[in-house]
Amino acid sequence: QLHLTMSEKNELTKSLEMVQKELQEKESEMKREISEYKDRLLQAEKEHQDALTEANQKNEVEIEACQDKMNLLEHFISSQKLEIEHLKSDKEELNNSLKEANLTLGELLKTKVR
Repeated sequence: QLHLTMSEKNELTKSLEMVQKELQEKESEMKREISEYKDRLLQAEKEHQDALTEANQKNEVEIEACQDKMNLLEHFISSQKLEIEHLKSDKEELNNSLKEANLTLGELLKTKVR
């Protein structure tokens, strides 16, 4: 009976050792997989951050270019408004000169007719 019990105990011990070994192997495999996933996650986060940084830099450059264009257009509009004011002033002066010339011509024609 003792011999049988000892034999069963040895078999159970061997089985337990095998199960423990399997569990350790599975644990090692899971740790390796977790490590791989963490590495992949870190790589993906880095790539995402790099893409975000690049996009932000590109947007800043585009914003600067747009602001420069806007400043140029504002300057152009200001100069055009100034030019319009000058042209209006010149037109008024020309109209006044034309009125004076017409009056003078009218007076000259009256004088000539007499």
